[in-house]
Amino acid sequence: METEIITENGITVAVVNNTEKIASPQDALDLAVTVKYETGAERIALPKKLLPEEFFILSSGLAGEILQKYINYGIKMAVWGGFSRYTSKPLHDFIYESNNGKDFFFVGTKEEAVSRLARAV
Repeated sequence: METEIITENGITVAVVNNTEKIASPQDALDLAVTVKYETGAERIALPKKLLPEEFFILSSGLAGEILQKYINYGIKMAVWGGFSRYTSKPLHDFIYESNNGKDFFFVGTKEEAVSRLARAV
């Protein structure tokens, strides 16, 4: 696993740059547990390309399952990349609500992802 550790405002953020996609909620949990064990970080930033397209189809339930696992384990996550190509109103609402919360963020760049995670309470 390729992981870059960035500390901002005294908060450790693990930036994951794997080539393997997260295909299931168990993959997401394995990633979080591995990152936490190897780095001590409970905040993970990853590029959108690591998530399957199914994640962005809310009716699949994949996004909800992954996010629920992360909440249960106290993991905060930010995903960076372009989201403008998605036209689903429920997905746009989900992204909006996530970005106004404190646990999950969808942003444009890696720097924004690290910054949001470092500021999250």
